[in-house]
Amino acid sequence: MTSTAAELLEVLWGRASTAPASASQLRVLLILEHHEGINLRTLADSLASTPPSTSRLCDRLQAAGFVERVVSAADRREVRLHLSGRGRAFLADLRIRREQTLRAVLAQMPAAKRVALLQGLEAFCDAAAAQIHDDSDDSAASGTRTA
Repeated sequence: MTSTAAELLEVLWGRASTAPASASQLRVLLILEHHEGINLRTLADSLASTPPSTSRLCDRLQAAGFVERVVSAADRREVRLHLSGRGRAFLADLRIRREQTLRAVLAQMPAAKRVALLQGLEAFCDAAAAQIHDDSDDSAASGTRTA
């Protein structure tokens, strides 16, 4: 049942997206939104990718106007990555479209089932956030980073 729900959610997300960004590019945008000004190596670590691959990904996002590269004031050899205004607008619009798509599905559900789903999703979010936090703590202790 979980994989069916995940697959259906993926289909709904796809329908809501008119994204000019691939799944990997979208992940970069989301990471930059939450970690403004990170460097390329940190982003590559978060993606479990190599710096050259991540750089090419950022090249495409910069060409699309979604990402800006800024030379660090502290170290001119280091480049900081920032989500551009266009990138922020893209994510906001994507979220609106996804929410509209989900609302249409939820509107077809009985009210009691919607309440149960909301309660389940709140518990899921709490558990997932705790797991991600624990994974980050474990990685920090071992000297590595995770997404």
